[in-house]
Amino acid sequence: MSERERQIVDGAIQFFASNGFGGQLRDLAKSIGVTHALLYHYFPTKQALIDRVYLDVFEGRWRDSWDELLDDTKADVEDKFTAFYADYVNNALSREFVRILMFSGLMDHAISDRFFAMLRERLFPRLIRETRRFRGSTSRAKPSERELELLMGLHGGMFYISIRRWIYGQDVHSEAMHDTCDEALVRDRVRGYLQASRELLTQKNPAR
Repeated sequence: MSERERQIVDGAIQFFASNGFGGQLRDLAKSIGVTHALLYHYFPTKQALIDRVYLDVFEGRWRDSWDELLDDTKADVEDKFTAFYADYVNNALSREFVRILMFSGLMDHAISDRFFAMLRERLFPRLIRETRRFRGSTSRAKPSERELELLMGLHGGMFYISIRRWIYGQDVHSEAMHDTCDEALVRDRVRGYLQASRELLTQKNPAR
């Protein structure tokens, strides 16, 4: 990517995070400090630019090391979940990430649908598998609705930390810095989820 194209993409990320997707390309070009013709040279349509922003902000911030961490069969499940979500919340869920995802959800779902499809393919199956391992289950059956909803309670709770920070402008109640979420808070949520899974699903889960 050329320096000029990088400038446009970075500017578009900030523009969309602040204003959503309703603005015109001319307004975007002006905010970045480039001509409309130059913007059009690199991105002939707004959708082409949105697609690039998606790759940068969402797919580009996914770390292969997270897959490796969650696939480590020797590591403790609670420790793995805590390490993953602490990194995910504090590093991936940036202001731009959260606000662009929310604007997309309120508009056409183009970015939010792509992102959740990636989660359903790359993250959620790993988390379900490891949750079952925590419960002592080796089942590979399709996750039940209860399993998925319990997991979404954990994942949504982690995302809400960043909504409080980047949408509502509220501090995270953390003993660490106010612009981070310390590992102890993440571990509390993870432990609550895993224990609830064991209590609610071990005896009655048909997939076991």
